[in-house]
Amino acid sequence: MLVSHTRILDIVGDIIRIKVSARSKGDDSRPCLGDLAMVDSDEGFHSLAQVINIDRDLISLQVNSGTKGLPNNARVRFLGEPMRVTYSGNILGRVFDGAGKPIDGGPDLANDPTVPIGGPSANPMKRVLASRMIRTDVPMIDVFNCLVESQKIPIFSVSGEPYNQFLARIGIQADADVVVFAGLGLIFDDYAFFRRRFEDAGVFPRTVMFVNQASDPVVERLLTPDLALAVAEKFAVEEGKRVLVLLTDMTAFADALKEVSIAMERVPANRGYPGDLYSQLARRYEKACDFKGSGSVTILSATTMPGNDLTHPVPDNTGYITEGQFYLHSGMLDPFGSLSRLKQHVIGKVTREDHSQIMNTMIRFYSGARDAAQKQAMAFELSDYDHQLLKFGDLFRARFMDIEVSLPLEAALDLAWKTLGECFRPEQLLMKQVLVDKYYPADAQATADSEAA
Repeated sequence: MLVSHTRILDIVGDIIRIKVSARSKGDDSRPCLGDLAMVDSDEGFHSLAQVINIDRDLISLQVNSGTKGLPNNARVRFLGEPMRVTYSGNILGRVFDGAGKPIDGGPDLANDPTVPIGGPSANPMKRVLASRMIRTDVPMIDVFNCLVESQKIPIFSVSGEPYNQFLARIGIQADADVVVFAGLGLIFDDYAFFRRRFEDAGVFPRTVMFVNQASDPVVERLLTPDLALAVAEKFAVEEGKRVLVLLTDMTAFADALKEVSIAMERVPANRGYPGDLYSQLARRYEKACDFKGSGSVTILSATTMPGNDLTHPVPDNTGYITEGQFYLHSGMLDPFGSLSRLKQHVIGKVTREDHSQIMNTMIRFYSGARDAAQKQAMAFELSDYDHQLLKFGDLFRARFMDIEVSLPLEAALDLAWKTLGECFRPEQLLMKQVLVDKYYPADAQATADSEAA
């Protein structure tokens, strides 16, 4: 029998604080951190809540549906277990809210099995060194900063940039078995956009969506990543699936943490964010793993930078946790701000032999193109080589940096050779001669020979 507690001391935001009686012998009604509770009243209020702090006989709970309409004589009954999420093959192609309830009008899943959320990350002994590439058909990723299975990597951007459109493209084009999408604080138009794109592209049957909209309770914004990651981990471990988790936007998640921290009257740290911001982010990102003898979980998130400030607490802490970042601005992926620390595990090992040389040469020439453009802007006299670099820079931005470009890796490598051939002679490339002989375009070689003659 569940014991009802009615001594609500205060209600601040979506947080309530109650006083429970001292534990008596054989009394198992007192909760543990993370346990669920049922909050209801005779006036019709009904919601789940989660224990977030225990201070002797004072218990703080986050009310999932918010505290609007909650009377101070409401009943709180602890359920004695953490929150769980539905997990079965039936959740593929379904949409859930931030509390794990279906919102797509589909069949009821109440009788399907559930799994607890928010558990520990994988045992390091069960992890496999990342060695498999996830193809996205985005040249700036596949060629220059490969996405590797089990990687955790954010897209650093600012408000107004098309990072949602970019995430949707990767979710559609990535060669993953299952895509688990977690929308954090989305406006309805963004939610409808993601769902429509997944449906139109025909990938919705292999997709699970957990959506916290901007109008939903802030508390659910904190639960949404845990729901998505719990499901992703089960697909990877029990069914051997290669799972890609898409998170948007982790800055909204951090802002929800800040709001709850303020309501709890905790001492704020940098810019008002809680002191455990790093641990809270790491707890989610560390779910990325390549499981020994099973599948993998890869995490790609969006992280907006207020004021384009890379030292803002959210991107700053994220950079210490993740294995690189993609830097999106002006509708393009910046090759200098972007970095994948795991790309060396796959480039030239599971990709074509010329991949590493092409990557380095293209970036070297694009760096020179930026210097040449700066000289041109300052009205310096340009050499013939500077004009070659400027031509290359224009082609590089149009053919590779635009996030709308979609090419398989091999086609992108061939296009890179074609671009080099249109701008430079073979001896200017400073690449391994065996690769130049094999891949440098024959028509470009003929043109270079005729010019030399």
